[in-house]
Amino acid sequence: MSGHSKWATIKHRKGAADARRGKLFARLIRQVEVAARAGGGDLDANPTLRTMYQKARDASVPLETIERAIKRGTGELEGVTYEPFTYEGYAQAGVALYIEVLTDNRNRTSSEVRALFRAHGGSLAEPGAVAWQFRRGGVIAVARSVDEEELMLAALDAGADDISDEGDTWRVTCPPGDLAAARAALEAAGIGIESAESTMLPTQVVPVTSNDAARAVLRLVGELDDHDDVQDVYANFDIPDEILQDLAASV
Repeated sequence: MSGHSKWATIKHRKGAADARRGKLFARLIRQVEVAARAGGGDLDANPTLRTMYQKARDASVPLETIERAIKRGTGELEGVTYEPFTYEGYAQAGVALYIEVLTDNRNRTSSEVRALFRAHGGSLAEPGAVAWQFRRGGVIAVARSVDEEELMLAALDAGADDISDEGDTWRVTCPPGDLAAARAALEAAGIGIESAESTMLPTQVVPVTSNDAARAVLRLVGELDDHDDVQDVYANFDIPDEILQDLAASV
């Protein structure tokens, strides 16, 4: 398993801890609200909202909380208007970062994100400078206890592109537009899903073999990920497992 994939697993576990603190709930509720504002409150007619709704339910966000977020998005309830946009930049060692944001104050968020890059030896880049190094994809995490052959057959039938061993889980990838159908097909085959999301996958990775550089990269990624307005941070680093294990608890 690559260092990038292992860090994705660490992030997933951190997300579970964030949920207990309420941080992840707030992030998911904001995503639901924005999706409803952009495409309406009908789950059947708004695939983005359907994806965000399922993601929130997977994280155990209460149903009534999700429904209120949808109503704020459609204007049935009063709410704050959030603007979606992205940042692109580089961390140390030439690691590319692609950051998705929802904010009600773009100037404030821009200033704070820029300050985080400066504090950790990174730099913001022009739009398009980094985006080409990632592609959108659907990713489904399945418990490692599932038999590989059984999963392989079910995933192929579900239209998956690939299956990889991520240590504690299997990772199934598929085209982003097929995520809901692939998830439903796996569940229909009796395969339990740990998580399913549309994400950005790096098309190439950058090896980071220095402890100091790895620490700076992970701290920047971690602080960006902790920012209230940041929804997702995607990076293309590949850090050796032994360095990740040494640093994961401290970033």
